[in-house]
Amino acid sequence: MISAPWYYTETMPVSIILSISALVALLPAALLPLMRGQAARGQAGEQGREQGRDAVFWALLAVAAAGPAVVVYGLFAAGWRTGLSSALWLNIVVSLMVFALVAGVTRAGWRLAPLLIPYLILFGALATIWQHEPERPLAGGALSAWTELHIVLALVTYGLLTIGAVAGLAVFLQERALKAKRPTFLTHLLPSVSDGEALQAGLLAMSAGVLALGLISGAGAQYFIDGQWVHLDHKIIFSLLTFAVLIALLAAHFWVGMRGRRAARIVLLAYLLITLAYPGVKFVTDVVLS
Repeated sequence: MISAPWYYTETMPVSIILSISALVALLPAALLPLMRGQAARGQAGEQGREQGRDAVFWALLAVAAAGPAVVVYGLFAAGWRTGLSSALWLNIVVSLMVFALVAGVTRAGWRLAPLLIPYLILFGALATIWQHEPERPLAGGALSAWTELHIVLALVTYGLLTIGAVAGLAVFLQERALKAKRPTFLTHLLPSVSDGEALQAGLLAMSAGVLALGLISGAGAQYFIDGQWVHLDHKIIFSLLTFAVLIALLAAHFWVGMRGRRAARIVLLAYLLITLAYPGVKFVTDVVLS
């Protein structure tokens, strides 16, 4: 039996309060690029780019990550949870961690914030709505080392693909604005096409590598549970399709030179498939079929 989170009581929905607080914590990081938009458009070169990664940016990003992290700690303090809401909050935290790394080590990664943070707020809102849906028991009882490794790799894969998909969407929006010769306020905030494509390609290559390790660890975890290496369920099928799409896209990018909106559409397809493999399956089992 799955125990209730440490903050849940029958007389007061404290979990709702924490979830809403986590959503509020994300808002300043979402609003900062918009508030600085006009000033950023008037600054060119490296000085303008570096201003976006100042102390205020990092402080608000830390606040944005702290809110969901508190919710995740409360959910998982008593043990591993399998519900949709728990998965969504965990994905938010991991995506923010990956974004922080990308923003720290790349020139233009921080410019993805105007697309990423609102998307994560949407995820958090859905997690809040569905947080009281019943959860399925954990298959195989306690987590094995293989299962723990598989979960970590799956989360990292989803975080990398989330940022990669956002980079692909940024490329799509930038190319559409350039083709129409009508740049918008949003496109001025996003990375350039070349920067977006570089981010997209790097993140997809890392996603493919981590996903390959995740598939191997998943086979090991399944063998630990029932002695069989693979069960071709929906999650495995969507994961394999995601891996195939990533490999095909990377091959087309490096050997054929596929770029721009065509590559971005395929990136979004890969992200759709991995979303169906993890949150999508949980939505069907925990919400639709509950």
